[in-house]
Amino acid sequence: MLIRHDRDAATADIGDERKIRCAPYLALISDVRSRGASARTFVLAIGHAARIIRLLPRGSHFAMNRRSFSRRRFLQIAACTAAVGSIERAGARQSNAPPIHDRIRKLAQDAPLRLRFHGESAEECRRWQQQFAKTLRSLLGPHQPPQQWRTVRERSVELDDHRRDQFVLVAEGHPPLPVYLLTPKEKGSHPRSGVVALHGHGPYGYDTVVGRDESPVVVAAVEQSNYDYGRQLVRRGYVVAAPCLTPFGRLLDNRSAYKGEDVCAVTFVRLQLIGKLLMAENLRDVLWSVEFLSRRDSVDPQRLGCVGLSYGGRMTMLAAALEERIRVAIISGALNVMQERIMTRYSCGAQVIPGLLEYGDVPEIASLIAPRPCLWEVGNQDPLISPEWAETALTRIRRAYHALGAENQLRVDRFDGAHRWHGRLAYPLLEEVLQGRGV
Repeated sequence: MLIRHDRDAATADIGDERKIRCAPYLALISDVRSRGASARTFVLAIGHAARIIRLLPRGSHFAMNRRSFSRRRFLQIAACTAAVGSIERAGARQSNAPPIHDRIRKLAQDAPLRLRFHGESAEECRRWQQQFAKTLRSLLGPHQPPQQWRTVRERSVELDDHRRDQFVLVAEGHPPLPVYLLTPKEKGSHPRSGVVALHGHGPYGYDTVVGRDESPVVVAAVEQSNYDYGRQLVRRGYVVAAPCLTPFGRLLDNRSAYKGEDVCAVTFVRLQLIGKLLMAENLRDVLWSVEFLSRRDSVDPQRLGCVGLSYGGRMTMLAAALEERIRVAIISGALNVMQERIMTRYSCGAQVIPGLLEYGDVPEIASLIAPRPCLWEVGNQDPLISPEWAETALTRIRRAYHALGAENQLRVDRFDGAHRWHGRLAYPLLEEVLQGRGV
């Protein structure tokens, strides 16, 4: 073969310019390798192309340059082969330096979770809850809502069966919080139960939860995910507060300015650099909404619940874990754990608590809700929930409920459906707890 017999001639012919002339080929080889092909495969393909050129009819453009290509160009490729081989050998030598994705997966698999609950008695569980709650609060940093604020009414809409007030809560030292308040039109003889209804990801923020029918895009989102559970709740007689969380809905600036980047990841990074944690910011706003609701004359502060889908479910879990006034929690589409999430190329900065996996994970946070009633909604077609990891999480949560003698207060609604609000078991449980029936 030409490559074998003329190797010395190729070296002499190219001389000191070999590296320069090899550069385009090496760059192309590198590009092909990045797409999954080996350098050897690439060189063999070039050789095959050279043989084809030799067979072209005389007089063609390629035939007139056949001698030049088949010798000079082909010999340049041959001279590059040694360099390519050294690249492959170097890659083999570096096999003990895994890329960052593999490193993170290994770190996630080996996460310490040092404060997992392993006890059996109620006393052990209560002591553990105090310890883990203290650690969790420390990881979150500041997250308490203001004690005093001004309530600015932006708009009120009278609907057939309820009134929808649009407020902004304003307090010094805190960003303003937009919140809807839904109130049944029918007058009750006593203060009503109150529910904080939290939205998930999406461009419409809290508009979906309250069912803003005047917007076709909101209507479509509601139909897809049964998203208007705030409106469904007010129609069942509850006073409902629905805050807008960050960075969603009206609290997100021009989405196109992010040029396809994950807005949660970008917001997380920017807030971190000024000493703030996105999840703690949203927790403060959820707790602020709980306080706002509890101070309404129309609401019984002893009968409060919290519900949410997706990210709203995640924040429902966190708020209920740290706020004992929330007597019942409905967590929909959020039975996944961060240990499993970060084994993929996960980027939702709105759910990140730095250092969490050193001590625990979602099951440990959820275990702080025990012994209060908690329902998890799990669709069997939800792509965000791994059945194996979900069962592992439930096993860890059940341990706390069992230790406190409240196994029947941890419930799961497994339904035929995707990532959406279900409600089949949620509404009876809310009625049972907040309307004084059985609990």
